[in-house]
Amino acid sequence: MRLLSSRRRHPATRALFLALALSLMGVLYATVAPTAPSSAEGPSSTQIEEGQALYRTGCASCHGLNAEGTSQGPTLIGVGAGSVDFQMGTGRMPAAAPHAQIPAKPKVYSDDEIAAIAAYIGSLDLGIAIPDIGQYSMEKPARGQFPAGHDGDVAYETALDEYYRVVAIGGELFRTNCSACHNYQGTGGALPGGKHAPSLEGVEGRYILEAMRIGPQQMPVFSADVISDEEAAAMITYLEELHGQRNNGGLGLGGFGPVGEGLWAWLIGIGGLICFAIWITRKGVRAK
Repeated sequence: MRLLSSRRRHPATRALFLALALSLMGVLYATVAPTAPSSAEGPSSTQIEEGQALYRTGCASCHGLNAEGTSQGPTLIGVGAGSVDFQMGTGRMPAAAPHAQIPAKPKVYSDDEIAAIAAYIGSLDLGIAIPDIGQYSMEKPARGQFPAGHDGDVAYETALDEYYRVVAIGGELFRTNCSACHNYQGTGGALPGGKHAPSLEGVEGRYILEAMRIGPQQMPVFSADVISDEEAAAMITYLEELHGQRNNGGLGLGGFGPVGEGLWAWLIGIGGLICFAIWITRKGVRAK
């Protein structure tokens, strides 16, 4: 009995073996497991630090040292990198003074500086991200993209038909959701209270998509549940196709469509008839 008791294992032996086994499994998993995505897919810590330094130099006086907001500017915590990219990329920020509607102007910061500040703000909390090019761009097919010959011609015509199908869908969506403010050509329009909907002509597609998602100033928010990325891309494609068309001359009448045409028809047509009626009446009176 004494011999058996002397060979009995220490109570901590089992726990020690379990710890060694778990450590061994951890080493094996780290060896064979797939590597995590590289940091190039997102902002690096260096970019975030650069953005923080730029923010504290040029933005903190209005939005607070830690983006908490002040009486001069709202908090930026939770707005996301996409909101910063839109406001600074279109030159609306930094603003000389707070206004009800801040107009677009040439941007002050470089693209790299804007990207760094956007990365810093995006690191503070979740928010609207900067969209990828595939979310808002559809390239118009060109014949040179396809091989010469019958098969290439068929592929080109098929791709072109699909492109114009998307343009038609985008035009219908834009006229339904946006033309009340921006008119059907996207050239802008007046709003109550002395405000206006800016022109979308020449505006990059990503800024249009970001504006739809963040709803800057008096613009409503169009979330992905209301207008999906595919529908937004179709609307942007419609605008790019519309604004890229050749101007064959003539008066555009502000791009307001039947409204402007009807107004001028009324002024010139009916106005001309009224003037003619007055003239012929006076002539008849003089003849007597």
